[in-house]
Amino acid sequence: MSDDDLTRPIGDAPALPPVPAAREDRSGRRRRERPERRSLAAVLGLTVANAVVPGTAFLASGRRRLGAAVLVVFLLLLAGGVWLATAGQRTAARLAVDSTRLTWVLVALVVLALAWAVVVVAGYRALLPRRSSRPRLAVGALLVAALVAGIAYPAFLVGEAAVAQQGLLDGVFADDRESATVDDAVDPFGAKERVNVLLLGGDGGEGREGVRTDTVIVASLDTDTGATTLFSLPRNLEDLPFPADSPLAELYPDGFDAGSESESLLNAVYRNGPAAHPDVLGPTDDPGADFLKLGVGEALGLHLDYFVLVNLDGFSRLVDALGGITVNVNYYVPVNGNPGTGELPDSYIAPGPDQRMDGGTALAFARGRFGLTDYDRMDRQRCTISAIIEEADPITLLEQYQELAATTQDIVSTDIPRAALDDFVDLAFLVKDAEIRSVVFDDSVIDPAYPDYDRMRQIVQESITPAAPASSAPPAAPGDQAAGSEGGASGQTPEPPPAAPATDVGDACAYDPVRAQEALDAGEPPSKDG
Repeated sequence: MSDDDLTRPIGDAPALPPVPAAREDRSGRRRRERPERRSLAAVLGLTVANAVVPGTAFLASGRRRLGAAVLVVFLLLLAGGVWLATAGQRTAARLAVDSTRLTWVLVALVVLALAWAVVVVAGYRALLPRRSSRPRLAVGALLVAALVAGIAYPAFLVGEAAVAQQGLLDGVFADDRESATVDDAVDPFGAKERVNVLLLGGDGGEGREGVRTDTVIVASLDTDTGATTLFSLPRNLEDLPFPADSPLAELYPDGFDAGSESESLLNAVYRNGPAAHPDVLGPTDDPGADFLKLGVGEALGLHLDYFVLVNLDGFSRLVDALGGITVNVNYYVPVNGNPGTGELPDSYIAPGPDQRMDGGTALAFARGRFGLTDYDRMDRQRCTISAIIEEADPITLLEQYQELAATTQDIVSTDIPRAALDDFVDLAFLVKDAEIRSVVFDDSVIDPAYPDYDRMRQIVQESITPAAPASSAPPAAPGDQAAGSEGGASGQTPEPPPAAPATDVGDACAYDPVRAQEALDAGEPPSKDG
């Protein structure tokens, strides 16, 4: 029977395609000839398929062992990537907080990208007929170049992000950082049931002398469950106490005092304490933060392990790097203005839902206080943070990560050591799925001018103790003074108000059409431009 008989139609069955002839190469092994009649569209389609699923081209060209090997490797890498994105997220996060591991990630990324590009080029060559015209070759070359670029660009972005992350780790979590309140020799978490982190928002920047920490929040995290309670303190809290075994207690036996009321408030401790006593705590890179860790910790009855300071000077650049944020505005928010001197705002942000803001406007929205209360501003700051988190989608983060990392280095400082980052990664995954409560020490709970620190400590203990509800008020002991016991009138013992209830950020950030319309009906308040 001849070869032609094998391809002759039987009945109505279609003819089989001709099988490429086999011939011996110089070593005597038999190899399959390249197909002579594969169309350009078929070659290009298989080349694209080979770029998406490496090994496809080799299988189509008859090189089955090579194609199967490449395909198996690809599937294993794909499975590993899917695992890192799902069940292995904790491992991925641990890679991101270790400079040495990031270096190996970069090396592996370069090798993988090069290998992928080689597979694309070699697969295309395996698919080409032996005789191809120059136009066909030119079209194929353009497609291969585009596919290689498509592989290289994402690899470049990921590599750029990894390098930026290394810079961020080196800049923010420097190994040579000194702290008067962190013992590097001690296991960062050890057997602690709770880790307490002081979160500070500073207003340092152009035209401002020093840094005032208008935002003071303590995050108390349960290391077993991730359950978190946020304690927000007002910026105008007075007479901040210090631990009895601290040298600051001798300097300020009646609480922090810088000589005048405005310079003795909580938001002035960071600047004025170290200015008056620069070396009292010993070697430290951030004496203001150490002052506040000791004082706020004593005020709340907690040992504060670490601090994180975000300086609003670079906040607008962070928002611009994300492409802006969207927030709801329920009342006129002043742009600049000085409540202390009575200097009017430059203008106002009008009420309205889903307002898109650039960095400068977002900073004014988060900072504006003229004619409003500190608690209004605290709500807006939480809304701004929530909006930033919502805006930070993976694609934006990847494309802008270099700028974001550089900006973060400029505006964030902390005494969290690198040795604690793995523990914080594990804790962050617990916090993500755990309950987060917020207790605000506003004027319905304490009098900032005459704070009752004993009562504040009781509220804190009730809030972090599982057996007691966070909203219950501590009982008043016989003979206790009123809320003004540290400077106010004494004698009567009124019923203490209930502890601050847990609040939901979404409630404060949602658009309130009634309140917004009332503000619009009342008209824009006076401003410099008005």
